[in-house]
Amino acid sequence: MLSKNKIKYIRSLELKKYRKEEQVFIAEGHKLVGDLLGHFPCRLLLGTDKWLNEHPLIEAEETIEVSREELSRASLLKTPQEVLALFEIPHYEWDPKIAERSLCLALDDVQDPGNLGTIIRIADWFGIHHIFCSNGCVDAFNPKTVQATMGALARVQLHYCDLPAFLQAQPKEVPVFGTFLDGENLYAQELSTNGIIIMGNEGNGISPQVAQSVNRRLLIPNYPQGQTTSESLNVAVATAIVCAEFRRRS
Repeated sequence: MLSKNKIKYIRSLELKKYRKEEQVFIAEGHKLVGDLLGHFPCRLLLGTDKWLNEHPLIEAEETIEVSREELSRASLLKTPQEVLALFEIPHYEWDPKIAERSLCLALDDVQDPGNLGTIIRIADWFGIHHIFCSNGCVDAFNPKTVQATMGALARVQLHYCDLPAFLQAQPKEVPVFGTFLDGENLYAQELSTNGIIIMGNEGNGISPQVAQSVNRRLLIPNYPQGQTTSESLNVAVATAIVCAEFRRRS
């Protein structure tokens, strides 16, 4: 039996304030919950009789069998699936020299939960394991972001930090790439297998404070060049194009 207090508690986690207090986030659905189980401690799992019978070895602090009606009252989705779980929010330490030996992403005030979730998924696809987010970025454990990652949170580490200070602390030999409308053609530039790729805010791009640390300015050219097109690309789409070109060269 799922109590009203438990339902109220679960739904409160839609707000960042309560996620921060409780240090837990919500995940829903067969694939997402399945991908995250075993990677993050599970505080609470709600599952239908059918789902629990199909997954008898689940490790969770508390497991409650629920009806579909009960699950729909707790769920944040319009069409709930058969399972909902609360996982502990991870906190990672990072090696200050990580960008000297691998390719990382940095996000400057990305605001849309769906964009962030998609970028995390893109990073996972292209083998980028660390994303450095400015403190102004949307919360990676927002339910909409978590759903959009499709389980990539299990393999990509998010680090929130003072992004300008983080970039300024990098050794001079670390390449720091940024996308700008006045940058150099991405497809004609020398790219590397290590360094930091910065993607900017949806409306304002990369901020002046962050841009100061960029030593490789890139442009994703439109085709045919010189023809009037959309003003810019969606930040998640742009991230996919840039990451694909970096990996194509490696």
